[in-house]
Amino acid sequence: MSEIKLEIENVTKTYRRGAQALPVLEDFSLSVRQLEFLVLLGPSGCGKSTLLRIIDGIETCDSGRILLDGEDVTGVTGHGRGMVFQSFELFPWRTVIENVAFGLEVAGAPRGERMRRARECVTLVGLDGFEDSYPYELSGGMQQRVGIARALAIKPTILLMDEPYGALDVQTRDLLQDELLSIWEKERKTVVFVTHSIEEALYLADRIVLMSARPGRIEQVIDVPFERPRRDDLKTDPQFLQLRRHIWESLKKIV
Repeated sequence: MSEIKLEIENVTKTYRRGAQALPVLEDFSLSVRQLEFLVLLGPSGCGKSTLLRIIDGIETCDSGRILLDGEDVTGVTGHGRGMVFQSFELFPWRTVIENVAFGLEVAGAPRGERMRRARECVTLVGLDGFEDSYPYELSGGMQQRVGIARALAIKPTILLMDEPYGALDVQTRDLLQDELLSIWEKERKTVVFVTHSIEEALYLADRIVLMSARPGRIEQVIDVPFERPRRDDLKTDPQFLQLRRHIWESLKKIV
């Protein structure tokens, strides 16, 4: 897994409101490997979500660039990137299948093709039988499954996930973590995942990038030593608990 999929080069971002300037990211550089599950972890306001949006091209940076498979995609959307948001971002007037097919519709895929691919992704996230349901008829966990299916439907080579389980209860969150790992093992995508949860980061990641307080920089990169596939009992393993404690102590020094 040595081939580089994504390069973040010297990215700097400052938000400005009138005479006020709020530095969010400062000279941030990082390489993400092909098929890696990389997690960004850090204190609130450190620029994790902003960085993800810059990678996706839906937000610009002041300086620096984003390279995907060696191509400069800075400030440009699409190009093999799929985004999953914390707030679901589903269209309330569209059914599950129509929400999942939306990206393919925007890309101009024929209706038959986009419906076929959307059904494949609905099955992949375990929502068979809910194709014609509307978002308000679904639980929060089910809505997030729709968001993941929609991101996967466009067949991205890299999946960007911005605290996708942050608004869910603990039981649903744990269940969806296992489902995500199962999907990742089947689909084999590069993933960049943002979270505030140390336990979630350790359970999902190949590497954890620990970010500083604003403006966001890299404080530490942690290689996660646990073999795959991972199961829930890992969270009580002494090595898991020791590494969790180490990360917590590191975060306390950052905040």
